[in-house]
Amino acid sequence: MINRNLDGFEKLPQTLPHFCFEAWRRHAKSDALSYKINDVWENLSGARVIERIKRIALGLAELGVKAGDRVAIISENRPEWSLTDLAILSLRAVNVPIYTTQAVEQIRFILEDSGAKILFVSGKKILRHAENAIQSVERLERLIFFDEGAIPEDSNKSLSLATIEKRGEQIDKIDSSAFETQLAQLEANDLATIIYTSGTTGEPKGVMLTHENFTSTVSAVSKGLPIKPTDRSLAVLPLSHIFERTVFYVLCANGVSIYYCAAFDQLAVYLAEVRPTIMTAVPRLFEQVYHKIVKKGKAAGGYKTQLFDWALQVGQDYWEAKDSHKFVSPVLAVKHSIASRLVFSKWRAGVGGSIRFFVSGGAPLSRKLSNAFWAAGIPVLQGYGMTEACVTCANRPDDSKVGSIGTPFEGIEMRIAESDGEILVRGKNVMLGYYNNAEETAKVIDDEGFYHTGDVGYVDNDGHFFITDRKKDLFKLSNGKYVAPQQVESLLKQSPLVNQAVAVGSGRKQVGALVVPDWETLKQTLKDEGIEAEGSREELCENPYVVKRVQRDAVEFTREMNDYERVKRVYLLPREFSIDKGEMTPTLKIKRGVIDEKYEEAIDEICGS
Repeated sequence: MINRNLDGFEKLPQTLPHFCFEAWRRHAKSDALSYKINDVWENLSGARVIERIKRIALGLAELGVKAGDRVAIISENRPEWSLTDLAILSLRAVNVPIYTTQAVEQIRFILEDSGAKILFVSGKKILRHAENAIQSVERLERLIFFDEGAIPEDSNKSLSLATIEKRGEQIDKIDSSAFETQLAQLEANDLATIIYTSGTTGEPKGVMLTHENFTSTVSAVSKGLPIKPTDRSLAVLPLSHIFERTVFYVLCANGVSIYYCAAFDQLAVYLAEVRPTIMTAVPRLFEQVYHKIVKKGKAAGGYKTQLFDWALQVGQDYWEAKDSHKFVSPVLAVKHSIASRLVFSKWRAGVGGSIRFFVSGGAPLSRKLSNAFWAAGIPVLQGYGMTEACVTCANRPDDSKVGSIGTPFEGIEMRIAESDGEILVRGKNVMLGYYNNAEETAKVIDDEGFYHTGDVGYVDNDGHFFITDRKKDLFKLSNGKYVAPQQVESLLKQSPLVNQAVAVGSGRKQVGALVVPDWETLKQTLKDEGIEAEGSREELCENPYVVKRVQRDAVEFTREMNDYERVKRVYLLPREFSIDKGEMTPTLKIKRGVIDEKYEEAIDEICGS
């Protein structure tokens, strides 16, 4: 596959500003970046985007930002995030992104450990969350707010982004070559960012990535996926995360129009308005969409529900055959065509009606959900990456296997360690190392330059990689058998009754699951089945009928696993696992050590001590 959009890019300096500026100039789109304000979509042309980045960069330079300086950003998705990012990089400075959901102590740690001298803050809401951390960091010289009205009245070191841009505009009028002169000094091996991994244990580690780490990935992904300048994309995953940020650069380099979505609760409306053609997402999004669809289909009643159930089963049968390259009978093909027209067409409309493909990353997506979306004509390409190595591989529209993370992109090596099945990665995409932490760097990058991902899996005869679990998440039962919890959890979340699930049982007799139910669906299901269940969530968690009903689904959905891996009992929890309670990372990964300790008695109860 040859991507003509990148012709000539190899002649450019391998830096992110050069890649993005060249694409914006070449494609000259009126909607290079778009955002919604006061219920109206506002478009920024490619030329306008470049002009604003230039002004921000010159304004920051006047403030004293120079090569190597660390500048942090804490903001939800909005154009200012990307404009500021590329302005920072244009000065050979280093962007330090911070999640808006990061715990206060971690925000303080990141600011102090990175040595950030300037912090960009989106607005009042984020300031309220991070204020205690910010106030305790003496090294911070300036706070710059995207929202001018968010500047504290008593702050003598705060500015607005608009002020920075105005200063930059004046400098540009005096010396029109100042920005280009600065940009000409930028090199491929310059440090572009320090991204602190959220970490399920211990303090976050600062991953150092150069411009070439990113641009090599941009080139590789662009050659591997059919991305077109006519595409539109909706940016809903946090730009502070490596996945969405890398994808942003890929889309920019290919001339794709990017529309910003700051929050998941806006997604349904934005999908209908933007009608994206390609988009990134995480399994949680597909799980939520699927369960809403199923809930609506089941609630229709009568022949409509019968038609819906029939279509779901036809879809599963059809795509299982397609995915395994088995013969699809003419009868099944006709059934699928009918299901597509009568049922799945509504699914496609629900995601905007124009999707060519989604790319899913961050965690495994269950086989059942994957089959359902593919059968509905909504291709979901599972991919794989990590902060330390950007994006490494993915399925392709014409070469996809359900359950796999696909094949490596050009120039990226992946192999399975013979000793323990760990997935290893080598290429220009692999990080320099952890900031101020040579000891941890040496643990994960070996003498051959391979990064040890911590994921275990296998590769099939066609070169498709499969992940079975995180190496450190595998736990051993008292009978000596190892269990991969992510596989168990993926199956449990197929149940519409399950909102969140954590497989447990380390050192115990059997596998159990801590389950946070989907309370609305559970109550309706109990009512439909004639089970009387009243009271608060806490009371329902203690109700044996309620527990048995959820447990029935858990047993059924894990039936395909080995006997020792199946969930035998569940323990219901009234509230979701959360970042605030220290149970999840900002990227929504479960902190298993915290869960094991916090719910030790419950785990003993359902798994046997």
